[in-house]
Amino acid sequence: MERTLDDYAHSNGLKNTNPSFKVLFALLTMIICVISTSPVIPLIITFLMMFLIIFWAKIPFKFYLKFISIPLFFGIMTFLFMALFFGMVDPWFKINLINVIVYKDGFNLGALVFARILGGFSCLGFLALTTPMTEIFSLLEGFKIPLVILEIAMMMYRYIFVFLEEATNMYQSQKTRLGYLSFKGSFKSLGILASNLFIRTWMRGEQVYISMESRCYDGSIKTFKTQNSISTKNMALLVSFEFLLIIGTYLTAGFKIL
Repeated sequence: MERTLDDYAHSNGLKNTNPSFKVLFALLTMIICVISTSPVIPLIITFLMMFLIIFWAKIPFKFYLKFISIPLFFGIMTFLFMALFFGMVDPWFKINLINVIVYKDGFNLGALVFARILGGFSCLGFLALTTPMTEIFSLLEGFKIPLVILEIAMMMYRYIFVFLEEATNMYQSQKTRLGYLSFKGSFKSLGILASNLFIRTWMRGEQVYISMESRCYDGSIKTFKTQNSISTKNMALLVSFEFLLIIGTYLTAGFKIL
């Protein structure tokens, strides 16, 4: 059975690392990535996060590639759109086939946005793949976020995986019965899956709620409180790393690809 993001969040090479450290590391790095005025630092952050996720967290490269493929696609589309249709000064070259002029400032802007998308999503991916949501909710509770908001978020997060599990089980059942053998059969099977998925998910949700009530659910969800204090060594390492990124952001502020 294919493992999900939540499975890797609970069983990775960095699962025992302090969750507060991982949250601060991911968020501060993402902020620096977003405020960078050149694509250099965001691209460095992208490859650094990839290295940490694959080699330190031990997340399979194939899974990470699938995980980042959607933001990569949107990043490429955004880059192409901005390179082709943004910019007003200093033309670079003209595409005669569609009568479009590519300007250097539009190309540089598209490259910057592309790098920011990849860098920012890589930071969020690092947090999502190495930190269970229960620990993140526990940290948010410590920040005095209203409990009702946290409980709704936890329930939503749980039912997302109920939905995915039902969809996966139904798809595998159809696949073993050769439901996707032909093009016409695939459309028919997909229609059956879509029509029954909501009902099946609703029933599973009711079963989950009954199970929670049988375990004395009283309207509030108790989260496991983790040790949130960051060691002096880790804090010094975090501050040093973020300071280096800030210096790099300052030094590369005027860098342009073209």
